[in-house]
Order: sequence, then C-alpha cells, then structure tokens
Amino acid sequence: MKTYLFDFDGTLVDSMPTFAGVMTRILDETGIPYGNDLLKIITPLGYADTARYYLKLGVPLTYEEILGRMYEYAIKAYTETVPAKAHVIETVRALKERGDALNVLTASPHEMLDPCLKRLGIYDYFTHVWSCNDFNTNKSDPEIYRMVTEKIGVPVEKIIFLDDNFHADRTAKSAGMTVYGVYDDSSAEYEKEIRSVTDRYIYDFSELLK
Repeated sequence: MKTYLFDFDGTLVDSMPTFAGVMTRILDETGIPYGNDLLKIITPLGYADTARYYLKLGVPLTYEEILGRMYEYAIKAYTETVPAKAHVIETVRALKERGDALNVLTASPHEMLDPCLKRLGIYDYFTHVWSCNDFNTNKSDPEIYRMVTEKIGVPVEKIIFLDDNFHADRTAKSAGMTVYGVYDDSSAEYEKEIRSVTDRYIYDFSELLK
C-alpha cells in the first residue's frame, strides 16, 4: 500500500487559469504592478497569506476586503465549472480500489475545495482533505508537512507528495517526503527547477498506475 498526499490546484484539478485570473484581477483593479513570477510566489501561500502579501505590495484595501474579493471571484467557478485534470478521476478511483491511502493538502480554502471535489465525485476517495487553513500556515513552511505526517501516521519518507508548484515541492522534499512533480501549463516554465528537487516528474495522472 502506498500513501499519497495530493495538491489540489494544478494537480487534481485544472484550476490554475481560474486561480490566476482571480489573483491578477485584484492587482489589475487596484493598479498594482506585478512580475511574471507572481503565481510561483503566491500559489503555496493560500488565500489568507496571499492577501497579506498583497498588503505588502501596496494594494489599497484592507485585509478583509482583499480576502472577500478573492472568495467572491473564486467560489462560483470552483463550485460549478473547474474540471478535473486528464485521467485524474479514473486514476484516483483505481488507486483507492487497490488499497492505497489518498489524502489532499492544498492552499485553497474548504469553501472552494470541498464543493469541487464533491461535484467531481472523488471527495469520498480521500481519507483526509486538508486546507492549509486547517494548520494556520502554508506549504512554504516545512512544519505543515510534519503536522500532516503526524496525522497520517506513517513515516514521512513513505508519503508521496504530488504538486505542480516548485516552492511546495522543494519544501516537502526538505521535510523528508518522497516528492513527485506534476506538469501543469501554469508551471511549465519551471519544469527544470521542479525536476531538480523531486524524485519523479509526471505529465499525466495515468502514469501513477504504471
């Protein structure tokens, strides 16, 4: 039996265009410039820490106003339209049927995460579905992987973490997990960097069954 810990955005679901649109929309609306590395920086942070990051960038809104806009813009898409990535549903089902332990850890809040997984019909395949909000930290913090390991109850090196984000992959690896990088269009330019810190790199979820 293998133990998996999956990211959500860009790994299980094709949501990065939605996520990117939400996050850049707020900066565009408030006239704050940003670089090409914005998504690389904020994806592991989650909504709450991204709102704090935006305050540092000079967004002229309160923390609560920034967070409110993020939720307003994102919830409808996750609840109604964000699709699973190719072969995710059948692969997750097959992994569960062969006895593997499946878990989720994502920067997205439960308001987006849970309805999306339920709509796709795969929520019940996971033993644990965690948002970073459950741990009051983010995936750039090694401590979150230690806390998750304690809750899963297996040695850290036995947990296979899958994520399309370089910072999250690097941090999980530093915490001792086995790490698989996952291809996503949003992080394609960082493939070389991701490969440099991971144990394996996959382009399609069906590769997990081979």
